[in-house]
Amino acid sequence: MSAKLPEHLTRRHFLGTAIGGAAVLAAGRSFAAGKTLNVLSHKVHQTVIGSGDADLLKNWRSVNDTDIVWTTFDSNPLQDRLFREASLASTEFNVGYMVDNRPTRQIAAMFEPLDAYLKKEPIEAFDDIAPGLVQGMTVDGKLIGIPVRHATQGLFYNEALLEEQGITAPPKTLEELVEQASKLTFTSKSGTRVSGMVLASDLAVFPVMFARAFGGDFLTGKFELLPNPAAMEKALTVLKSMFDSGALPRSYATTKNDDQVTWIQQGRAAFTVLPFARSAQLNNPEQSKFPGKIKAVEFPISADLNGKIPMASVVESWGMVIPANSRDKDLSWKFIQEVSSRRATLGMASNGNGPVRISTYKDEAFASKNPVAAVEAAALANARGAFPPFPEAARAQTIFLEEVQLAVLGRKPVAEAVASISSRIKPLLPA
Repeated sequence: MSAKLPEHLTRRHFLGTAIGGAAVLAAGRSFAAGKTLNVLSHKVHQTVIGSGDADLLKNWRSVNDTDIVWTTFDSNPLQDRLFREASLASTEFNVGYMVDNRPTRQIAAMFEPLDAYLKKEPIEAFDDIAPGLVQGMTVDGKLIGIPVRHATQGLFYNEALLEEQGITAPPKTLEELVEQASKLTFTSKSGTRVSGMVLASDLAVFPVMFARAFGGDFLTGKFELLPNPAAMEKALTVLKSMFDSGALPRSYATTKNDDQVTWIQQGRAAFTVLPFARSAQLNNPEQSKFPGKIKAVEFPISADLNGKIPMASVVESWGMVIPANSRDKDLSWKFIQEVSSRRATLGMASNGNGPVRISTYKDEAFASKNPVAAVEAAALANARGAFPPFPEAARAQTIFLEEVQLAVLGRKPVAEAVASISSRIKPLLPA
Protein backbone atom coordinates (compact mmCIF):
# COMPACT_ATOMS: atom_id res chain seq x y z
CA MET A 1 0.00 0.00 0.00
CA SER A 2 1.55 3.31 -1.08
CA ALA A 3 1.93 6.20 1.33
CA LYS A 4 -0.43 9.12 0.99
CA LEU A 5 1.12 12.05 -0.89
CA PRO A 6 1.16 15.48 0.73
CA GLU A 7 -1.86 17.49 -0.39
CA HIS A 8 0.27 20.05 -2.26
CA LEU A 9 1.79 17.31 -4.47
CA THR A 10 -0.19 15.85 -7.33
CA ARG A 11 0.59 12.39 -8.59
CA ARG A 12 2.02 14.02 -11.71
CA HIS A 13 4.43 16.11 -9.64
CA PHE A 14 5.48 13.06 -7.69
CA LEU A 15 6.17 10.90 -10.72
CA GLY A 16 7.98 13.74 -12.42
CA THR A 17 10.44 14.18 -9.56
CA ALA A 18 10.73 10.69 -8.12
CA ILE A 19 14.16 9.03 -8.17
CA GLY A 20 14.32 5.73 -9.92
CA GLY A 21 11.71 6.28 -12.60
CA ALA A 22 12.79 3.10 -14.35
CA ALA A 23 11.93 1.12 -11.26
CA VAL A 24 8.50 2.70 -11.21
CA LEU A 25 7.91 1.65 -14.80
CA ALA A 26 9.21 -1.81 -14.09
CA ALA A 27 6.64 -2.12 -11.33
CA GLY A 28 3.92 -1.50 -13.88
CA ARG A 29 2.91 2.05 -12.87
CA SER A 30 1.90 4.39 -15.67
CA PHE A 31 2.65 8.05 -16.17
CA ALA A 32 0.24 10.56 -14.70
CA ALA A 33 -2.67 11.85 -16.71
CA GLY A 34 -2.35 14.98 -18.80
CA LYS A 35 -4.73 17.01 -16.61
CA THR A 36 -5.46 17.34 -12.91
CA LEU A 37 -8.83 18.14 -11.35
CA ASN A 38 -8.61 19.45 -7.78
CA VAL A 39 -11.64 18.76 -5.60
CA LEU A 40 -12.31 20.32 -2.19
CA SER A 41 -14.70 18.18 -0.15
CA HIS A 42 -15.50 16.23 3.00
CA LYS A 43 -13.81 12.84 3.24
CA VAL A 44 -17.17 11.08 2.91
CA HIS A 45 -17.63 12.45 -0.61
CA GLN A 46 -14.36 10.90 -1.70
CA THR A 47 -15.09 7.63 0.12
CA VAL A 48 -18.44 6.99 -1.57
CA ILE A 49 -16.78 7.33 -5.00
CA GLY A 50 -14.78 4.19 -4.18
CA SER A 51 -11.22 3.28 -4.99
CA GLY A 52 -9.19 0.80 -7.03
CA ASP A 53 -11.29 -1.40 -9.28
CA ALA A 54 -14.41 -0.14 -7.47
CA ASP A 55 -13.64 3.51 -8.33
CA LEU A 56 -16.83 4.87 -9.89
CA LEU A 57 -14.79 7.45 -11.83
CA LYS A 58 -12.14 5.06 -13.14
CA ASN A 59 -13.38 5.18 -16.75
CA TRP A 60 -14.03 8.91 -16.55
CA ARG A 61 -10.43 9.54 -15.54
CA SER A 62 -9.21 7.52 -18.52
CA VAL A 63 -11.55 9.06 -21.10
CA ASN A 64 -10.76 12.59 -19.93
CA ASP A 65 -7.02 11.92 -19.33
CA THR A 66 -7.46 13.42 -15.87
CA ASP A 67 -6.20 12.69 -12.38
CA ILE A 68 -8.50 13.71 -9.50
CA VAL A 69 -6.82 15.12 -6.39
CA TRP A 70 -9.06 15.27 -3.32
CA THR A 71 -8.43 17.71 -0.47
CA THR A 72 -10.73 16.97 2.45
CA PHE A 73 -11.80 18.69 5.67
CA ASP A 74 -14.58 18.36 8.23
CA SER A 75 -17.76 20.25 7.36
CA ASN A 76 -17.20 23.69 8.88
CA PRO A 77 -13.48 23.97 8.06
CA LEU A 78 -14.34 22.77 4.56
CA GLN A 79 -16.87 25.55 4.01
CA ASP A 80 -14.46 28.14 5.40
CA ARG A 81 -11.68 26.96 3.07
CA LEU A 82 -14.00 26.81 0.07
CA PHE A 83 -15.23 30.36 0.57
CA ARG A 84 -11.70 31.62 1.18
CA GLU A 85 -10.48 30.00 -2.05
CA ALA A 86 -13.41 31.43 -3.98
CA SER A 87 -12.64 34.94 -2.70
CA LEU A 88 -9.09 34.97 -4.11
CA ALA A 89 -8.04 36.32 -7.50
CA SER A 90 -7.77 32.69 -8.64
CA THR A 91 -7.84 29.19 -7.15
CA GLU A 92 -6.35 25.82 -8.03
CA PHE A 93 -9.58 24.07 -6.95
CA ASN A 94 -11.92 23.14 -9.77
CA VAL A 95 -14.88 21.73 -7.83
CA GLY A 96 -16.06 22.25 -4.25
CA TYR A 97 -18.75 20.63 -2.13
CA MET A 98 -21.10 23.06 -0.38
CA VAL A 99 -23.81 22.54 2.26
CA ASP A 100 -27.18 23.94 1.19
CA ASN A 101 -27.58 26.17 4.25
CA ARG A 102 -24.48 28.25 3.42
CA PRO A 103 -24.94 30.03 0.05
CA THR A 104 -26.11 33.55 0.88
CA ARG A 105 -26.37 36.02 -1.99
CA GLN A 106 -22.85 37.21 -1.30
CA ILE A 107 -21.44 33.69 -1.19
CA ALA A 108 -23.40 32.55 -4.24
CA ALA A 109 -21.87 35.38 -6.26
CA MET A 110 -18.43 33.76 -5.85
CA PHE A 111 -19.52 30.61 -7.73
CA GLU A 112 -20.24 29.93 -11.36
CA PRO A 113 -23.95 29.98 -12.35
CA LEU A 114 -24.66 26.55 -13.81
CA ASP A 115 -27.85 27.14 -15.79
CA ALA A 116 -25.97 27.74 -19.06
CA TYR A 117 -23.91 24.58 -18.57
CA LEU A 118 -27.06 22.60 -17.80
CA LYS A 119 -28.67 23.87 -21.00
CA LYS A 120 -25.63 23.29 -23.23
CA GLU A 121 -24.45 19.96 -21.77
CA PRO A 122 -27.40 18.59 -19.75
CA ILE A 123 -27.10 16.35 -16.74
CA GLU A 124 -28.74 12.99 -17.32
CA ALA A 125 -32.44 13.12 -16.32
CA PHE A 126 -31.94 16.25 -14.23
CA ASP A 127 -35.62 16.30 -13.26
CA ASP A 128 -35.05 13.00 -11.47
CA ILE A 129 -33.11 14.90 -8.78
CA ALA A 130 -35.41 15.83 -5.88
CA PRO A 131 -36.75 19.37 -6.47
CA GLY A 132 -36.24 20.48 -2.87
CA LEU A 133 -32.53 19.75 -3.20
CA VAL A 134 -32.28 21.76 -6.41
CA GLN A 135 -34.13 24.61 -4.70
CA GLY A 136 -31.55 24.54 -1.92
CA MET A 137 -28.80 25.16 -4.49
CA THR A 138 -30.64 27.96 -6.28
CA VAL A 139 -30.02 31.55 -5.17
CA ASP A 140 -31.87 34.52 -6.69
CA GLY A 141 -33.08 32.26 -9.47
CA LYS A 142 -29.58 31.05 -10.37
CA LEU A 143 -28.49 27.45 -9.97
CA ILE A 144 -25.04 27.43 -8.33
CA GLY A 145 -24.72 23.79 -7.27
CA ILE A 146 -25.76 20.30 -8.34
CA PRO A 147 -27.09 18.19 -5.42
CA VAL A 148 -24.98 15.17 -4.62
CA ARG A 149 -25.87 14.00 -1.09
CA HIS A 150 -28.74 14.52 1.36
CA ALA A 151 -29.97 13.67 4.83
CA THR A 152 -33.79 13.71 5.05
CA GLN A 153 -35.53 13.48 8.41
CA GLY A 154 -37.91 10.65 9.20
CA LEU A 155 -39.85 9.43 12.23
CA PHE A 156 -38.15 6.40 13.79
CA TYR A 157 -39.99 4.10 16.18
CA ASN A 158 -39.21 1.02 18.26
CA GLU A 159 -41.62 -1.63 17.00
CA ALA A 160 -41.00 -3.86 20.02
CA LEU A 161 -42.07 -1.13 22.44
CA LEU A 162 -45.17 -0.33 20.38
CA GLU A 163 -46.17 -3.99 20.44
CA GLU A 164 -45.57 -4.18 24.18
CA GLN A 165 -48.13 -1.43 24.65
CA GLY A 166 -50.61 -3.02 22.22
CA ILE A 167 -49.98 -0.57 19.37
CA THR A 168 -50.12 -2.40 16.06
CA ALA A 169 -49.06 0.36 13.65
CA PRO A 170 -47.06 3.59 13.74
CA PRO A 171 -48.98 6.89 13.69
CA LYS A 172 -50.53 8.22 10.51
CA THR A 173 -51.26 11.71 11.86
CA LEU A 174 -49.52 14.05 14.25
CA GLU A 175 -52.37 13.64 16.72
CA GLU A 176 -51.83 9.88 16.68
CA LEU A 177 -48.12 10.42 17.28
CA VAL A 178 -48.84 12.51 20.38
CA GLU A 179 -51.34 9.92 21.62
CA GLN A 180 -48.97 7.02 21.07
CA ALA A 181 -46.04 8.89 22.63
CA SER A 182 -48.14 9.40 25.74
CA LYS A 183 -49.03 5.70 25.92
CA LEU A 184 -45.39 4.79 25.37
CA THR A 185 -44.22 6.83 28.34
CA PHE A 186 -44.00 3.88 30.71
CA THR A 187 -41.72 1.33 32.35
CA SER A 188 -41.09 -1.53 29.94
CA LYS A 189 -41.14 -5.19 30.94
CA SER A 190 -37.35 -5.08 31.03
CA GLY A 191 -37.56 -2.45 33.76
CA THR A 192 -36.41 0.41 31.54
CA ARG A 193 -38.09 3.76 32.00
CA VAL A 194 -39.29 4.78 28.52
CA SER A 195 -40.03 8.28 27.23
CA GLY A 196 -42.51 8.47 24.39
CA MET A 197 -40.23 10.63 22.28
CA VAL A 198 -36.71 12.04 22.50
CA LEU A 199 -35.65 15.18 20.61
CA ALA A 200 -32.60 17.40 20.80
CA SER A 201 -33.34 20.92 21.98
CA ASP A 202 -30.50 22.63 20.11
CA LEU A 203 -31.62 21.95 16.53
CA ALA A 204 -34.26 23.91 14.61
CA VAL A 205 -35.22 20.78 12.67
CA PHE A 206 -37.72 19.56 15.24
CA PRO A 207 -39.90 22.61 15.93
CA VAL A 208 -39.85 23.28 12.18
CA MET A 209 -41.12 19.75 11.48
CA PHE A 210 -43.93 20.15 14.01
CA ALA A 211 -44.89 23.55 12.57
CA ARG A 212 -44.99 22.12 9.04
CA ALA A 213 -47.24 19.31 10.27
CA PHE A 214 -49.80 22.03 11.01
CA GLY A 215 -49.27 23.81 7.68
CA GLY A 216 -46.83 26.40 8.98
CA ASP A 217 -43.11 27.08 8.89
CA PHE A 218 -40.34 29.05 10.52
CA LEU A 219 -38.96 30.82 7.45
CA THR A 220 -39.86 30.17 3.82
CA GLY A 221 -37.54 30.25 0.83
CA LYS A 222 -38.81 33.76 0.13
CA PHE A 223 -37.87 34.85 3.67
CA GLU A 224 -41.44 34.96 4.94
CA LEU A 225 -41.08 34.71 8.70
CA LEU A 226 -43.76 32.60 10.40
CA PRO A 227 -46.11 32.56 7.38
CA ASN A 228 -48.74 30.92 9.60
CA PRO A 229 -48.19 32.01 13.23
CA ALA A 230 -51.13 29.92 14.45
CA ALA A 231 -49.43 26.77 13.12
CA MET A 232 -46.26 27.57 15.06
CA GLU A 233 -48.34 28.16 18.17
CA LYS A 234 -49.99 24.75 17.70
CA ALA A 235 -46.58 23.14 17.23
CA LEU A 236 -45.09 24.62 20.39
CA THR A 237 -48.27 23.88 22.34
CA VAL A 238 -47.98 20.21 21.37
CA LEU A 239 -44.30 20.07 22.30
CA LYS A 240 -45.06 21.73 25.65
CA SER A 241 -47.87 19.28 26.37
CA MET A 242 -45.54 16.37 25.61
CA PHE A 243 -42.93 17.81 27.96
CA ASP A 244 -45.51 18.41 30.70
CA SER A 245 -46.78 14.83 30.44
CA GLY A 246 -43.29 13.31 30.44
CA ALA A 247 -43.55 12.11 26.85
CA LEU A 248 -40.51 14.32 26.25
CA PRO A 249 -37.87 13.58 28.91
CA ARG A 250 -37.15 16.02 31.72
CA SER A 251 -33.65 16.32 30.26
CA TYR A 252 -35.07 17.86 27.08
CA ALA A 253 -33.21 21.17 27.53
CA THR A 254 -29.82 19.43 27.50
CA THR A 255 -30.56 16.62 25.03
CA LYS A 256 -28.25 16.48 21.99
CA ASN A 257 -28.54 14.76 18.62
CA ASP A 258 -26.29 11.85 19.60
CA ASP A 259 -28.44 11.28 22.69
CA GLN A 260 -31.38 10.54 20.43
CA VAL A 261 -29.47 7.67 18.81
CA THR A 262 -28.45 6.21 22.16
CA TRP A 263 -31.91 6.46 23.68
CA ILE A 264 -33.55 4.67 20.74
CA GLN A 265 -30.88 1.97 20.63
CA GLN A 266 -31.26 1.30 24.36
CA GLY A 267 -35.05 1.33 24.39
CA ARG A 268 -35.20 4.47 26.54
CA ALA A 269 -37.44 6.21 23.99
CA ALA A 270 -40.07 4.91 21.57
CA PHE A 271 -39.95 7.68 18.95
CA THR A 272 -37.39 10.11 17.59
CA VAL A 273 -36.69 12.15 14.45
CA LEU A 274 -33.42 11.45 12.63
CA PRO A 275 -32.15 11.22 9.04
CA PHE A 276 -33.24 7.99 7.34
CA ALA A 277 -29.56 7.24 6.78
CA ARG A 278 -29.31 6.48 10.51
CA SER A 279 -31.38 3.32 10.06
CA ALA A 280 -28.40 0.97 9.77
CA GLN A 281 -26.76 2.46 12.86
CA LEU A 282 -29.93 2.27 14.92
CA ASN A 283 -30.30 -1.41 14.04
CA ASN A 284 -26.64 -2.36 14.37
CA PRO A 285 -26.58 -5.54 16.54
CA GLU A 286 -23.31 -4.42 18.13
CA GLN A 287 -24.84 -1.16 19.34
CA SER A 288 -28.59 -1.65 19.57
CA LYS A 289 -30.65 -3.73 21.96
CA PHE A 290 -33.38 -3.89 19.30
CA PRO A 291 -31.71 -4.79 15.97
CA GLY A 292 -34.27 -5.07 13.21
CA LYS A 293 -36.97 -3.50 15.37
CA ILE A 294 -36.13 0.19 14.83
CA LYS A 295 -38.22 1.23 11.84
CA ALA A 296 -39.12 4.47 10.12
CA VAL A 297 -42.05 6.27 8.52
CA GLU A 298 -42.56 9.74 7.13
CA PHE A 299 -43.14 12.34 9.83
CA PRO A 300 -46.95 12.57 10.01
CA ILE A 301 -48.98 15.64 9.17
CA SER A 302 -51.97 16.78 11.25
CA ALA A 303 -55.35 15.11 10.77
CA ASP A 304 -56.91 18.27 9.31
CA LEU A 305 -54.29 18.38 6.54
CA ASN A 306 -53.82 14.64 6.01
CA GLY A 307 -54.36 13.86 2.32
CA LYS A 308 -54.74 17.52 1.42
CA ILE A 309 -51.13 18.68 1.28
CA PRO A 310 -47.88 16.71 1.48
CA MET A 311 -45.72 16.82 4.58
CA ALA A 312 -42.51 18.74 3.87
CA SER A 313 -39.82 16.98 5.88
CA VAL A 314 -36.62 18.84 6.66
CA VAL A 315 -33.62 17.94 4.53
CA GLU A 316 -29.98 18.99 4.53
CA SER A 317 -27.98 18.44 1.39
CA TRP A 318 -24.61 18.93 -0.28
CA GLY A 319 -24.08 20.28 -3.76
CA MET A 320 -21.11 20.40 -6.15
CA VAL A 321 -20.07 23.94 -7.10
CA ILE A 322 -17.52 25.55 -9.40
CA PRO A 323 -15.62 28.56 -8.03
CA ALA A 324 -16.03 31.50 -10.40
CA ASN A 325 -12.27 32.16 -10.15
CA SER A 326 -11.23 28.62 -11.10
CA ARG A 327 -9.72 27.36 -14.36
CA ASP A 328 -10.96 24.76 -16.86
CA LYS A 329 -14.60 25.03 -15.85
CA ASP A 330 -15.61 22.78 -18.75
CA LEU A 331 -13.63 19.94 -17.15
CA SER A 332 -15.24 20.75 -13.80
CA TRP A 333 -18.67 20.46 -15.40
CA LYS A 334 -17.77 17.11 -16.96
CA PHE A 335 -16.84 15.85 -13.49
CA ILE A 336 -20.14 17.09 -12.07
CA GLN A 337 -22.05 15.50 -14.95
CA GLU A 338 -20.46 12.13 -14.29
CA VAL A 339 -20.88 12.20 -10.51
CA SER A 340 -24.53 13.23 -11.01
CA SER A 341 -25.30 10.43 -13.46
CA ARG A 342 -27.76 7.67 -12.62
CA ARG A 343 -24.97 5.12 -12.58
CA ALA A 344 -22.74 7.08 -10.22
CA THR A 345 -25.64 8.07 -7.97
CA LEU A 346 -26.59 4.43 -7.55
CA GLY A 347 -22.99 3.43 -6.97
CA MET A 348 -22.50 6.10 -4.31
CA ALA A 349 -25.79 5.09 -2.67
CA SER A 350 -24.54 1.51 -2.43
CA ASN A 351 -21.48 2.95 -0.65
CA GLY A 352 -23.64 4.74 1.92
CA ASN A 353 -24.42 8.06 0.21
CA GLY A 354 -27.87 9.61 0.49
CA PRO A 355 -29.00 9.39 -3.16
CA VAL A 356 -30.42 12.61 -4.61
CA ARG A 357 -32.31 10.85 -7.40
CA ILE A 358 -35.79 9.47 -6.74
CA SER A 359 -35.18 6.68 -9.27
CA THR A 360 -32.28 5.29 -7.24
CA TYR A 361 -34.68 4.16 -4.53
CA LYS A 362 -36.57 2.08 -7.10
CA ASP A 363 -33.52 0.02 -8.02
CA GLU A 364 -34.34 -3.50 -6.88
CA ALA A 365 -30.85 -4.37 -5.68
CA PHE A 366 -30.51 -1.14 -3.72
CA ALA A 367 -34.03 -1.31 -2.26
CA SER A 368 -33.57 -4.93 -1.17
CA LYS A 369 -30.65 -3.89 1.04
CA ASN A 370 -32.25 -0.69 2.32
CA PRO A 371 -35.41 -1.27 4.41
CA VAL A 372 -36.26 2.46 4.48
CA ALA A 373 -35.76 3.06 0.74
CA ALA A 374 -39.43 3.44 -0.19
CA VAL A 375 -40.38 5.69 2.72
CA GLU A 376 -37.26 7.81 2.31
CA ALA A 377 -38.01 8.33 -1.38
CA ALA A 378 -41.54 9.46 -0.53
CA ALA A 379 -40.27 11.91 2.08
CA LEU A 380 -37.49 13.22 -0.16
CA ALA A 381 -39.92 14.03 -2.97
CA ASN A 382 -41.42 16.88 -0.91
CA ALA A 383 -38.54 17.69 1.47
CA ARG A 384 -36.92 21.10 1.77
CA GLY A 385 -34.36 22.79 3.98
CA ALA A 386 -35.19 24.00 7.48
CA PHE A 387 -34.70 27.61 6.38
CA PRO A 388 -32.87 29.45 3.58
CA PRO A 389 -29.33 30.73 4.09
CA PHE A 390 -28.75 34.40 4.91
CA PRO A 391 -25.96 36.31 6.68
CA GLU A 392 -27.68 36.34 10.08
CA ALA A 393 -29.02 32.77 9.88
CA ALA A 394 -26.96 31.42 12.79
CA ARG A 395 -28.09 34.25 15.07
CA ALA A 396 -31.69 33.86 13.95
CA GLN A 397 -31.61 30.13 14.67
CA THR A 398 -30.22 30.78 18.16
CA ILE A 399 -33.06 33.20 18.91
CA PHE A 400 -35.64 30.79 17.49
CA LEU A 401 -34.40 27.92 19.64
CA GLU A 402 -34.21 30.13 22.73
CA GLU A 403 -37.86 31.09 22.38
CA VAL A 404 -38.90 27.51 21.58
CA GLN A 405 -37.22 26.24 24.75
CA LEU A 406 -38.83 28.92 26.89
CA ALA A 407 -42.24 27.91 25.54
CA VAL A 408 -41.73 24.14 25.81
CA LEU A 409 -40.34 24.38 29.34
CA GLY A 410 -43.27 26.59 30.39
CA ARG A 411 -41.17 29.64 31.18
CA LYS A 412 -42.99 31.83 28.68
CA PRO A 413 -46.55 31.57 27.26
CA VAL A 414 -46.55 29.99 23.80
CA ALA A 415 -48.23 32.96 22.10
CA GLU A 416 -45.72 35.33 23.67
CA ALA A 417 -42.79 33.16 22.52
CA VAL A 418 -44.11 33.09 18.95
CA ALA A 419 -44.54 36.86 18.99
CA SER A 420 -40.96 37.23 20.24
CA ILE A 421 -39.68 35.00 17.45
CA SER A 422 -41.27 37.38 14.97
CA SER A 423 -40.16 40.64 16.56
CA ARG A 424 -36.58 39.54 17.36
CA ILE A 425 -35.79 37.84 14.06
CA LYS A 426 -37.49 40.16 11.57
CA PRO A 427 -34.72 42.80 11.78
CA LEU A 428 -32.13 40.13 10.92
CA LEU A 429 -33.71 39.11 7.61
CA PRO A 430 -32.44 40.30 4.22
CA ALA A 431 -34.03 43.54 3.04
